[in-house]
Amino acid sequence: MADPPASPSPSRFIVAVDPHQPPPGLEGAVVAIGNFDGVHRGHVAVLKRAEDMAARLGRPCAVLTFEPHPADFFFRTDTIFRLTPEETKAVALSRIGIDGMIVLSFDAALAAMPAEEFVRDILVRRLHVGGVVAGYDFHFGKGRAGTPTFLAEAGARYGFAVEIVARIAADSSGSIVPASSTETRKALEAGDVERAQVLLGHPYFVITPVVHGDKRGRDLGFPTANLRLHHSVRLRHGIYAVRVRIDEIWFGGVASFGTRPTFDNGAPLLEVYIFDFSGDLYGKVLEVAFVHFLRDEMKFDSVEALVVQMKKDAAAARQILEP
Repeated sequence: MADPPASPSPSRFIVAVDPHQPPPGLEGAVVAIGNFDGVHRGHVAVLKRAEDMAARLGRPCAVLTFEPHPADFFFRTDTIFRLTPEETKAVALSRIGIDGMIVLSFDAALAAMPAEEFVRDILVRRLHVGGVVAGYDFHFGKGRAGTPTFLAEAGARYGFAVEIVARIAADSSGSIVPASSTETRKALEAGDVERAQVLLGHPYFVITPVVHGDKRGRDLGFPTANLRLHHSVRLRHGIYAVRVRIDEIWFGGVASFGTRPTFDNGAPLLEVYIFDFSGDLYGKVLEVAFVHFLRDEMKFDSVEALVVQMKKDAAAARQILEP
């Protein structure tokens, strides 16, 4: 079983939102442009090419990305199940080792901006990029007129390096399973977190603060940390074996994501019972990595029947998580 990812180094990772000049520390950076939702294996391959270019040119390396996701802007709805909302994406990118993330607000003005203006005003005037790396299918600007070929030609005209990354046939580990945010979302909607891990190259994880709940778990003998996930999450409702990072230390656990049909059928909530831990978690930000789907969420005829099943779930999760 894969180890949980290393902890990020936020003190060295720069996040800049809508900068009007190069962010300090990212002056003349090589930028990889895209949505990078999930920061999956294919994204990592693009980022590795950006890192290589940055090393050759002696420049910092950053991601240039967009919020909200363009699909959500155009359709005015939560079309996209966000694998990595903005803050989570920053953590995932920081673990790769690049220097920062530049976020552009995707609004009506940006959507209507011609490709030439995007290059001239954003890449050149505002960011002073030293180079750009993008995937073979990246398009930008009004009407998606900014093709990879256009970008390469613009780089030659404005004096910054451009590299277009072809479809990845195999990643550095030799895997030929196509990496795809869309396929990852489908896997998670089916509860197949193992397949999601293969596609991503790391466990699917969420990062969010602990909120107050009704303390029902404590009364049942299973005190839980309650976490509200991003509103777009469409992870299959059910019980999961998980790993939980608290203050840089990883613990095993069992988690329920769903609406609690035995009690109230309320708003979706992630409730995590953390093995071998005691302490106050309110206000702490936890990372929960999903390891294995145990079963669907169920409505029980009695609280006693629920507790019996919870004990079975905890035992099953412990067994799965054993080294």
